[in-house]
Amino acid sequence: MVEHRPWNDIIAYAILTLGVFIVAFPVYVAMIASTHDAATVVGGRMPMSPGGQALENYYRAVFIGGSRTAPEPVGRLLLNSFISAIGIAVGKICISILSAYAVVYFRFPFRKTAFWIIFVTLMLPVEVRIYPTYKVVADLRMLDTYAGLILPLIASATGTLLFRQFFMTVPDELLEASRIDGAGPFRFFWDTLLPLSITTISALFVIQFIYGWNQYLWPLLITTQDSMQTIVTGIKKMLTTTDELAEWQLAMATAVLAMLPPVAVVIFMQRLFVRGLVETEK
Repeated sequence: MVEHRPWNDIIAYAILTLGVFIVAFPVYVAMIASTHDAATVVGGRMPMSPGGQALENYYRAVFIGGSRTAPEPVGRLLLNSFISAIGIAVGKICISILSAYAVVYFRFPFRKTAFWIIFVTLMLPVEVRIYPTYKVVADLRMLDTYAGLILPLIASATGTLLFRQFFMTVPDELLEASRIDGAGPFRFFWDTLLPLSITTISALFVIQFIYGWNQYLWPLLITTQDSMQTIVTGIKKMLTTTDELAEWQLAMATAVLAMLPPVAVVIFMQRLFVRGLVETEK
């Protein structure tokens, strides 16, 4: 029997409040800094209350562009990041669900070996294969293209593992019923497995969208044109040390804008995300 003690609740809420403060305070500072002018931000005595430059800073960041080192408008960078993140997330889901379906429901030589080879790639991050991947992309003339941003990152061992674990919980009676009805492998996948996998797809979409949105090293390598940069690399270029003073208010406005799409995805898909992870564990 668990004994209810008020002090335990107070300590738990105090720890949670402290954790939220530690995480949220830098975000609050960024939001406040984005509403002041450059002199106030750089001066070292920036107030903790909003300033009067918010509309001007955000308008300049989104539609006009930043400093000399990052001339592209943030709206273009947000579009590049959104297309890249959506492409990576959808590509990973499509490849993962098909590979998991093949591993679970088809009998072919070295089936388990193929799965373990896919699983072992979890230990190989992008940085390990960065040079050969870059060489292939460059030879195929995919530098400064959306295909170059998306295609090298769409394979996902994590997604294959998640879908495999879920497919193994699907009763065999569903497969037998589909066979009795005359459904082939594609029909069984499309009409039965795919609808049952909606929550798992949603959970994986949230994870992979954030993964694609936060990519830094790969877009930095293959984008040489300012118009093809993503929002993460754009923030870094705004803060590049040059002879002119970095416009911190624009960098902070850009950072705030860069946080909005991932936060929106998590908020709107939170229920499906949690259900997908729970059902996959079962």
